[in-house]
Amino acid sequence: MTGGRDRGANNGTIRLLQVTDTHLHASPQAMMNGVNVDASLRAVVESARGLPRPLDAVLATGDLVHDESRAGYQRLRSILGDLAAKVYCLPGNHDDPRIMREVFGPPGFQFCGLADFGHWCVVLLSTHLPGEDSGLLDPDALVMLDRILSEKPDRHVLISLHHPPVPVGSPWLDEIGLENSADLLASISRHNNVRGVLCGHVHQAFDRVIDGVRFMTTPSTCFQFVPFSDTFVVDGRPPGFRWLELERDGGIRTDVGRLSGAG
Repeated sequence: MTGGRDRGANNGTIRLLQVTDTHLHASPQAMMNGVNVDASLRAVVESARGLPRPLDAVLATGDLVHDESRAGYQRLRSILGDLAAKVYCLPGNHDDPRIMREVFGPPGFQFCGLADFGHWCVVLLSTHLPGEDSGLLDPDALVMLDRILSEKPDRHVLISLHHPPVPVGSPWLDEIGLENSADLLASISRHNNVRGVLCGHVHQAFDRVIDGVRFMTTPSTCFQFVPFSDTFVVDGRPPGFRWLELERDGGIRTDVGRLSGAG
């Protein structure tokens, strides 16, 4: 677990950008469900530049390179590196964690681990389960999380992972969520400093407070899934991102931005 004090510490509100489910390929011409995933990500990043305040960090929350190619990860590093903020990456079911560790190293990038922002810290966890669409937190990750929550009782904590640990209301997606979600939720319930859980995977926006903890998912930077659908259906809503402001008192201000004029 790596960490260290990052930009924004002790300066009040922490401003984050989440991008997720970018699904890049080795080829920048790759299409998925009628979307050029490379061009769509670049358009989302350009749109995010219009946010009113400088960013303290970018969170890239999995399914980043669909074909697990080194070229895809290197191009993603180049695209996200233009945002002038440290980028924290974690893997989804369509990723190769080994290549991610190699490509997303310093300077300017970190693979999983701990991000320390003074009053807040963000814990980035891997739920990658080889060969499966669902996710799993291994026992070591759960022990580590419990230790961090115990050692930092005075910090507000945001947990970030790819697979949501709570149902989002689409049965086909809920079936391929986090397999040991009960273990994660039990760890959260043993402590009183977790304020939010931020995920990708479901290609749609979800925002709900459960037992005092805010659970959020975010649109993909490429194609979307229809919410509350029993089966796989591609949504016509445009690509997007999520911005978050983590406040000193533990509050979370957040909303989803989408590309205007996208089909």
